[in-house]
Amino acid sequence: MKFTKMHGLGNDYLYVYGEVPENVAELSRKLSERHFGAGSDGMIYICHSNIADFKMRIFNADGSEAKMCGNGIRCVGKYVYDKGYTDKTTLTIETLSGIKTLSLSVVSGKVHYVTVDMGKAIAEETTTLSVNGQTVSLIPVSVGNPHAVIFVDDIADAPLTTLGPVLEHHSFFPDGVNVEFVQVISDTELRMRVWERGSGVTCACGTGACASVAAAISKKYCKYYNDVSVVLDGGTLHITVAPDGTVTMRGPATTVYEGETEL
Repeated sequence: MKFTKMHGLGNDYLYVYGEVPENVAELSRKLSERHFGAGSDGMIYICHSNIADFKMRIFNADGSEAKMCGNGIRCVGKYVYDKGYTDKTTLTIETLSGIKTLSLSVVSGKVHYVTVDMGKAIAEETTTLSVNGQTVSLIPVSVGNPHAVIFVDDIADAPLTTLGPVLEHHSFFPDGVNVEFVQVISDTELRMRVWERGSGVTCACGTGACASVAAAISKKYCKYYNDVSVVLDGGTLHITVAPDGTVTMRGPATTVYEGETEL
């Protein structure tokens, strides 16, 4: 099987063009392993679609399937353009959370940045949960997949690896949840770290960045239409939210290497 390792701000996946095999969960667990596999946050398959230009299916490092990945979809746009599967610079991609539209920024024949219409983010009211005897305040946000946004005073002290995995499997979120810890720097800059459902700590989460800005606007930390820089462990994404909840995300996509493995 041939694959391409790509990343969006360090959120890395193994990309395969073709139909998804029956043993994809086992394959994703095996190849995603950092020491005995290729090493990644999961696998993304790029397939034929009857309703869009392409279809993407996302499998986490634990083998579970995700509905949407903001960093992953940018890499899908780069993959299909750079490899000649399309010459369009505006693409539609079918995902389990709906069809997303991509605008590709091409320099010298290669895609460097991708702008994605992420659809609508829905931020709910602040929710208080009891977790291991502690009270945690968070904002549930849907960006086609579930998020729990927690605002902190100092990102360096955020309980990423302790609270993150507990909230991921909390009974309040029966399907699991992505957990974002966010420090407000200004009304145009947030610092975010993430515990991703099915993958753990990752360098970046595109949908999580969108959810964080939507939550920040609901708390009046940020404003509609502002270009908000969300600084992640792997780099910066630019997020804009309209009053109707529509989110636009802009960020880079990078190819690391081409690989081949025996199945």
